[in-house]
Amino acid sequence: MMLEEVAILDVEKVIRDFEAMTKDAENVQRTTLKLILEENGCAEYLQKLGLNGRTDPESFKACVPLVTHKDLEPYIQRVVDGVSSPILTRKPITTISLSSGTTEGKQKFLPFNDEIMETTMQIFSTSFAFRSREFPIENGMALQFVFSGKQTKTKGGLLAGTATTNVYRNPRFRQVMKSFRAPICSPDEVIFSPDFHQSLYCHLLCGLLYREEIQLVASAFAHSNVLAFRTFEQVWEELCADIREGVISSRVTFPSLRSAMAKLLKPNPELADLIEKKCSGLRNWYGVIPELFPNVKYIYGIMTGSMEPYLKKLRHYAGDVPLITADYGASEGWVGVNVNPTLPPESATYAVPPNIGYFEFIPLNENAEEHVQDEVKASYPSVEPKPIGLTEVKVGKEYEVIITNVAGLYRYRLGDVVKVMGFHNMTPELKFVRRKNLVLTINLDKNTEEDLQLAVEEATKLVAEKKQEVLDFTSHVDVSTDPGHYVIYWEMSGDVSNEVLQECCNCLDRSFLDAGYVSSRKVNTIGPLELRILGKGTFQKILEHYLGIGAALSQFKTPRCIGLTNNKVLKILGDNVTKTYFSTAF
Repeated sequence: MMLEEVAILDVEKVIRDFEAMTKDAENVQRTTLKLILEENGCAEYLQKLGLNGRTDPESFKACVPLVTHKDLEPYIQRVVDGVSSPILTRKPITTISLSSGTTEGKQKFLPFNDEIMETTMQIFSTSFAFRSREFPIENGMALQFVFSGKQTKTKGGLLAGTATTNVYRNPRFRQVMKSFRAPICSPDEVIFSPDFHQSLYCHLLCGLLYREEIQLVASAFAHSNVLAFRTFEQVWEELCADIREGVISSRVTFPSLRSAMAKLLKPNPELADLIEKKCSGLRNWYGVIPELFPNVKYIYGIMTGSMEPYLKKLRHYAGDVPLITADYGASEGWVGVNVNPTLPPESATYAVPPNIGYFEFIPLNENAEEHVQDEVKASYPSVEPKPIGLTEVKVGKEYEVIITNVAGLYRYRLGDVVKVMGFHNMTPELKFVRRKNLVLTINLDKNTEEDLQLAVEEATKLVAEKKQEVLDFTSHVDVSTDPGHYVIYWEMSGDVSNEVLQECCNCLDRSFLDAGYVSSRKVNTIGPLELRILGKGTFQKILEHYLGIGAALSQFKTPRCIGLTNNKVLKILGDNVTKTYFSTAF
């Protein structure tokens, strides 16, 4: 069925509305909480907590506890099982989002409803409006590496898919993309293909066919953009052959895909010759994106947090085309929008729209103590500081994010640590710092994903001097030995001498600056760090493992620490180790 004509997004109105809302952020927050509680006050979860119809922040905080996903899991499971009574929300939840499963090792069930979809579209529209002021797109197309996984049915009859799948399969997504003057160049059959290899090949082919119209290259995550052009390096000659002959490669086997691409393909030897000439003239694929798509304005996707390691390679492919990081959210819901698109991804901040949920922040680190009364600290030195509101946060401080949203999450600890970098009117601009959970710890050591990333970045400088790169990395805490030790896994682009890799191993060990780690290494309560080099394609096998258990490519994040219970991934890593080095740094 054809969608109705969609009006072009009024960029200036979107920005005006955002400015007005953020100038009145405190009142908007109170109103947002009131609307959420009025809508869902009859839900079992809230009824049990004794709110009794009250909707003010003070009563809400007094009655409703801070929770993690584990606390809400029994309620969500009943929703998944098809219980129709109002458990978390007044209106029945008909769709469930599945987290990627790469952060904690297993997928979480999370409620998804029409209100979350509208919030998503608001975020997309606001972000696009601010980008359009700096990088206007006029009647162009987007090469968007969209991979929609399958939606299945729970035993209770609810649709279930990853958060991105639920968004991509909603008709509102296509409507909003059309309103941006940047429709996706690939047909639906490519987006919804059950095989991501074939889908990616067809995305690349569609991009080449519409190369002059492409003004935007995007994916959900930087990882997917990098994967796309690494794949292009391998298949470009085959793509040229398809264009030359007007017939899709035999690697594409799904009839729906072949049929959809047959409608777009016709013999075009001139275009094939042009692409061959451009690819043959590139040095190490530097600047391939603007060479292929001469009118591209920017490259877009989430590029912060665990995506930062892919920026160097993405900049290599992008040449002088700007990289713009996408907005800040999670499977649970949205937090912030990028309203400063000219900032490089490493400096990106996210302004919190005060109408998309009710936000609280737990102060962290040495700054937290100022929020705890002296007499309380004396009695309970480890007491957690009291959460504060959206407009009460302070510039330069770090906080853990708590969200209350329209889909039944109340005072939910997201597990993210952010730093307040400034304010957009009266709403804070946040920088994502890290996931709160430690990824590497044995003894007194407390190393986060950020600490791991910084150590890897320092060590890879030695590899870069030899004109090679670390394609991807992960880690593991090996406690099968006494003492236990850190294991870092690298997949390399090419060969590097044993001497250089040994020094990389030493550098990794020295680069963990946490005092607990350093002191433990010096007295040998933590053993020498181990660097294991992996064979080519190992991380591709890990990706395919996660896709095989239900993750979506558009939502995939390489897990940066593999836990003891993740036996299958540990086996993939173990089976593909080619070289091993132990640190001699201490």
